[in-house]
Amino acid sequence: MKSFSRVRRVAYASCAALLLLPATIADACTRVVYLGANDTIITARSMDWSEPMLTNLYVLPRGMERNGEAGPNSLQWEAKYGSVVATGYDVSTTDGVNEAGLVANLLWLAESEYPAFTADSKPGLTIAAWAQFVLDNFATVSEAVEVLRDPPFTLVSANVPGQDRLTTLHLSLSDATGDSAIVEYIDGEPVVHHGREYQVMTNSPRFEKQLALNSYWKEIGGTVMLPGTSRASDRFARASFYVNAIPQDTDPDRALASVFGVIRNASVPLGIGTSDRPEISSTRWRTVVDHSRGLYFFESARTPNTFWVNIGEIDFSPETGQVMRLDLGPEQEHIYSGNATGAFKPAKPFIFEGL
Repeated sequence: MKSFSRVRRVAYASCAALLLLPATIADACTRVVYLGANDTIITARSMDWSEPMLTNLYVLPRGMERNGEAGPNSLQWEAKYGSVVATGYDVSTTDGVNEAGLVANLLWLAESEYPAFTADSKPGLTIAAWAQFVLDNFATVSEAVEVLRDPPFTLVSANVPGQDRLTTLHLSLSDATGDSAIVEYIDGEPVVHHGREYQVMTNSPRFEKQLALNSYWKEIGGTVMLPGTSRASDRFARASFYVNAIPQDTDPDRALASVFGVIRNASVPLGIGTSDRPEISSTRWRTVVDHSRGLYFFESARTPNTFWVNIGEIDFSPETGQVMRLDLGPEQEHIYSGNATGAFKPAKPFIFEGL
């Protein structure tokens, strides 16, 4: 058994390392994947943002024609899979699951650097449609990774809507087998971490450094102490410990409740903000995907209710399916409860923000 003095020394070393990280002006999020009993796979994420981001839910059927929205040299494709997505500002897909059970989540990463987009580049893909490209085209993480390691597009970014700063994001993927991947653009090139072991992702620093920082806390053990702040590295350590510490429950509802507990534990109370730590932002909403049962849960920080969308009840066919929208309100304050699949209304497709 470790002595308390040994634990304390490791903790101090860990904290010192964390304090050396630069403070970056960024918004935050957390994503976890639970690998449970009886092939129960659950993906959860929190969306932390410094302002209301006008999120709504959309049903997008198969067969939709897409454009990379990067000008004349834009990527073109047709959706092979239907999906349910959560938007950002109603101009981007920031989170979602497709009918095959593949989940895509976009989180902020200040260190992201994208390639130059020139006349000689591969066709452009706006970062607003990056997650949608994956949901439209792939059924599994392995399929997606095979393409994203050497993508047929140039990822193109622009400023956050209404802000004077570049959108810098990284992408997490998970599927019904429990496979997982993290995709980051570092020095203009895609860097992919692929494997079931990559269950947690937060924000800065880049993923490989997050893994190194987390090794300090693994040595301490989460039953002794865990970092409690809202910093990205602290949330990473807490989520990593708890998602593997919660029971391997054979009851899917209890497993789901445990995962909700993990992602809530990594959330930031609404209204929290400090002038000296501008990268810490309030949690606006959370999503949880039960891959096994095809359920997409949504929980707003502004309402007391959690509701879900049943993927199996949606018509994604190009012949009879249609674009549907669930209006969540400017700050996701509209109240839904239980199965909200039937509350979606026919709508026009949102237009991805591009160049």
